[in-house]
Amino acid sequence: MKLVGMLDSPYVRRVAISLELYGVDFVYESLSVFSTYAEFSAINPVVKAPTLVLDDATVLMDSSLILDYFETLAPTDKKLLPPNAGARAKELQVLGLALAACEKTVQIVYEHHLRPAEKLHEPWLDRVTGQLLAAYSLLETHLAQASGERLNQAALTAAVAWSFTQLKLPTVLKAQAFPNLQRHADQLEQHPAFRKYPIE
Repeated sequence: MKLVGMLDSPYVRRVAISLELYGVDFVYESLSVFSTYAEFSAINPVVKAPTLVLDDATVLMDSSLILDYFETLAPTDKKLLPPNAGARAKELQVLGLALAACEKTVQIVYEHHLRPAEKLHEPWLDRVTGQLLAAYSLLETHLAQASGERLNQAALTAAVAWSFTQLKLPTVLKAQAFPNLQRHADQLEQHPAFRKYPIE
C-alpha cells in the first residue's frame, strides 16, 4: 500500500498520521503535484494529493474519502470517530471547521504564489481570509471548552491544520491570538505519529 503526496499538504499529513494510528502498514512516497507532475500523473492521472494505492492497485484520492475507508476497517479500539450518531455529528462539526481552515489557507497561498501579482483579486482574498479567521475562531472556542479528549480525527486534523497555517501564513493568523489552538498543536506535535510524519 502506498501513500503519495507531500507532507507540506495538511491533507496528505492527516492521512499519514491517521494510518499510523489505525495501525496500517504503508509506504510513503513523497511526490509533488507541481515539481514531479509527470511522475505523479503516472500513478494517478488526476494528480490529486493525497493519493493512496491499495494492495489490489485500487487508487483512492481525497483525504476524507481515504480515511472513511480505513475507519470502516479499523477495530473498535482504533477508530478515530465515535460510532454514536450524536457524538459523531459533534466531531464532524469540529472536523469540518479544521478542513475549512485547511482549504482557505491553501486558497490564500495559491493566490499569492501562483497568480501574477497584478492579477491578485483583493476582494476575494479578503473574503477567504475572513472565512479562515471564522473557522479558527470557532475552533479556538471549541478547544477552550474541551477537556481530556482522546486523540481522534477531529483533534488530529485541527492540529495538522493549525501547524500548516502557522507555517504558511504566520502573519495572517498570529499564534498568540489563538492560545488554545497553539497549545493543542504543540501537544500533538510531540505525539509519535506526528513526529514520524513532520510537516515538510
